[in-house]
Amino acid sequence: MHSAPRALCPHVEWAVAGVLGTRVNLDWIRQPAAPGTWRSEFSWQGQPGTASKLASALRGWHLLRFEVTAEPCPTAEGERYSCTPDLGIFHAVTGIHGDILIPEDRLRAALTRSQQGETDLEAEIAKLLGKPWDDELEPFRYAGEGAPVRWLHQVV
Repeated sequence: MHSAPRALCPHVEWAVAGVLGTRVNLDWIRQPAAPGTWRSEFSWQGQPGTASKLASALRGWHLLRFEVTAEPCPTAEGERYSCTPDLGIFHAVTGIHGDILIPEDRLRAALTRSQQGETDLEAEIAKLLGKPWDDELEPFRYAGEGAPVRWLHQVV
């Protein structure tokens, strides 16, 4: 959780607990990149598909900035979800080394839009890679000096 207004912090915990089926107490610290907001990081374990459920449970609150990642396992590719109030949610499939894997139909669609003059191919590829989300979230990714860091990801 990169940033959340204080009033939403308990709701975030309840949403995560509802998905994971266990009580969750996050360690919240102030988020210096957005005064008045709080941040927290949390490791979790779950079945493939849990990252999607977590992202879905959190995406309903417009004021949240968050990322959820699931490492690849023998039965599923990895996943990354990024969400910002301005951009909404981004989803990408990731490979064993963390690279974003772009399905060929999405590449073909980007190429077609570019060829038809609807957009620039470089901009389309940047969106497929989540660059706008990375650009917006980068200042929020760093905890304060000496803060505990627990990444929100799947451990198999």
